[in-house]
Amino acid sequence: MTGERIPRYQWGQPVTATMDLFNDGTFPGREPGDLLVQVGCRGEVVQVGSHEETNMPVYLVEFAEGLVVGCLEEELVSV
Repeated sequence: MTGERIPRYQWGQPVTATMDLFNDGTFPGREPGDLLVQVGCRGEVVQVGSHEETNMPVYLVEFAEGLVVGCLEEELVSV
């Protein structure tokens, strides 16, 4: 087990999706494989947590129309 990584992004920080984000089967109301967010879409970090097993930061990001998606650091870039 490794120590918890310090999150790169903070609550309230504007970010942009660096890749298309698809439903991995955990997003309610959408089919697995559905496109949730397109590359280049802007959002705001609304919560920062960490993956329990890997201690990697996980971000809840609110994108357009109130769509809140869980993201990893490599899926985001600061605006």
